[in-house]
Amino acid sequence: MNLFPVLLGLALSASAQTPSNSAAAAARQWREAHERSILTEFMSLLSISNLARDTDNIRRNAEAVSALFQKRGVRMQLLEFPGAPPVVFGEIRTPGATRTVVFYAHYDGQPLDPKEWTTPPWQPVLLDSQLAAVPSSGAIDPAWRIYARSASDDKAPIIAIATALDAIKFSSITLHQNVKFVFEGEEEAGSPHLADIIRKYQDLLPSDVWLICDGPVHQSRRQQIVFGARGVTELDITVYGPVHELHSGHYGNWAPNPAMMLAHLLASMKDDNGKVLIEHFYDSIEPLSETEKRAVAEAPDVDAALLKEFQLGRSDGAGKKLVELLNYPSLNIRGMSSARTGAGASNVIPSTATASIDIRLVKGITPEMAAKRVIDHIRAQGYYIVATDPDPATRTSHAKIAKVVTLPGGYNASRTSMDLPVSQLVLRTAESARGPVVKLPTMGGSVPLYMIEQILHAPTITVPIVNHDNNQHSYNENLRIQNLWDGIELLAALLAM
Repeated sequence: MNLFPVLLGLALSASAQTPSNSAAAAARQWREAHERSILTEFMSLLSISNLARDTDNIRRNAEAVSALFQKRGVRMQLLEFPGAPPVVFGEIRTPGATRTVVFYAHYDGQPLDPKEWTTPPWQPVLLDSQLAAVPSSGAIDPAWRIYARSASDDKAPIIAIATALDAIKFSSITLHQNVKFVFEGEEEAGSPHLADIIRKYQDLLPSDVWLICDGPVHQSRRQQIVFGARGVTELDITVYGPVHELHSGHYGNWAPNPAMMLAHLLASMKDDNGKVLIEHFYDSIEPLSETEKRAVAEAPDVDAALLKEFQLGRSDGAGKKLVELLNYPSLNIRGMSSARTGAGASNVIPSTATASIDIRLVKGITPEMAAKRVIDHIRAQGYYIVATDPDPATRTSHAKIAKVVTLPGGYNASRTSMDLPVSQLVLRTAESARGPVVKLPTMGGSVPLYMIEQILHAPTITVPIVNHDNNQHSYNENLRIQNLWDGIELLAALLAM
């Protein structure tokens, strides 16, 4: 049975009802009167190339985000650190407030190959469900989507917050808390400088909670509130064959083929059900609390619908549901290369083969622990481990060689208790704006929340707004318009809670 029609019907019904939260209701009224101007402002922001390594354009993004909020009367400044894109910081002080809430998002996007995109990634377009252009005037269908890099991940929350501030100001809604904004410029590069920036400017950042505006809503299209995120570490593995490519006829069956060796090595890491076979891989996982276990059990079951949507005949996990598996570490091959394929293929034995893997971490497992377990496993398969390309003496002294490089930027997982008073406040506020929400202890993706918790000792709660089918981190990234509208209402309610 496809559960999406039922779940989607409930989600759409919740969207259609007027929110009981006054700030959310005001945001809806404001949005309905300004839809075209909201999208125009959003598309202007999306048109700026936003790779963290593109120094000039990433600063243009920071200045554009800062200008968006200065325009709305927010005190803004750029937090600078050598070698890093600036963090855009803003603050609204409320006289007599006893609580301070930080809204976090990031303005950088994932690297890409423009040739993979149907439309240029930094020329945002609004398309219908058939990927056809839509009228430039008249009513906006909430099922339309904006296609552009970072349309969902993660510029959507930035424009939603700015629009929510417009609605709050227009409706003369009084804020009851101090509000701060932190918009990062290298989250997609692993946030290598975020901890340094937090330490340098920690006098600006005391708070009671950080609301992390990143990630998708639940696959049922219901709003979800997530209390943790996986950490991440990434490794590149290269194995070696002959010092240069060899004719596959003259030397086949004799010269070891590194592509085949790599395939065997990677296959040794997982069984057919996706269970990681690396020794100790699942050791030291911090168990869920009873509240968290109950939240996982109560989450809508969307697995059957997702199998149909993704055209999969089975799932990994030996029968466990997706929502359960998010609370375990995962090992993913994110890319492989050796010689050439397609029209460029030639009959050779390759010289090298490389795989890039990412490991999503959960509480209790550090990047260092996970990387060591992988390296120990490779060594146990008979490989001599090196950190740089081997010299001739090394090549001829060892039957199997693997270069393993742990990439910079890895970080720990984090999880905030659902039972904290501020957690319960966020849940009540979200439900007053969006109806019943899905509560999850862990988000599948990775956000560097542990830096905030370790340095500032503030809890973090993730409040995503974008559609789950947004192609984030891939080509044709998109944002469903209804998700933007719903996000404006949710964020208005949280600003005014």
